[in-house]
Amino acid sequence: MAPETRSEICQSLEDSRVELINSVAGVSEAQAKTSPAAGRWSVVDCVEHVTTVDQRFLGRLEEAERLSVPRVDKQKERDLMTRLPNRSTPVQAPVMVQPSGRFPTLADALAGFNAIRARTIQFAEARAADLSFLALDHVRFGPVNGTEMLIIIAGHARRHAAQIREIRAALGIA
Repeated sequence: MAPETRSEICQSLEDSRVELINSVAGVSEAQAKTSPAAGRWSVVDCVEHVTTVDQRFLGRLEEAERLSVPRVDKQKERDLMTRLPNRSTPVQAPVMVQPSGRFPTLADALAGFNAIRARTIQFAEARAADLSFLALDHVRFGPVNGTEMLIIIAGHARRHAAQIREIRAALGIA
């Protein structure tokens, strides 16, 4: 179900934060830096990528144009919630959000992720009343409002939590 209230979108952001953190539980620093195959991301690469995307998207939300009339599309919200975590269709990340090794450790990457996610939740709480008035464009999903962008942020973290679970399985990490 698409988020209907401020508390639901904030809960979705928090739930996806917990899902990402749980996906790395028990992964050692050495394992976190190990790629399962040539050209594939490591666990720390995934966390860095999610952190970078969260930072970029929050910045865009903070600077979004405010419409005079809200734009609400509950079907698009439901579609985004279903489509984003689904890893059956590979998606190549744009160069500007690909991992660059900016976090030396998994612990550092998680600290960065937790910090930006806390700011994102604060934004969602503070701007709850006008999220549907915010107008942004997303390269894959076209025009979106603030709620839809927050759904994208939450779903993106879930998508990469699933990728981390795939990496763990490929590396034999229980």
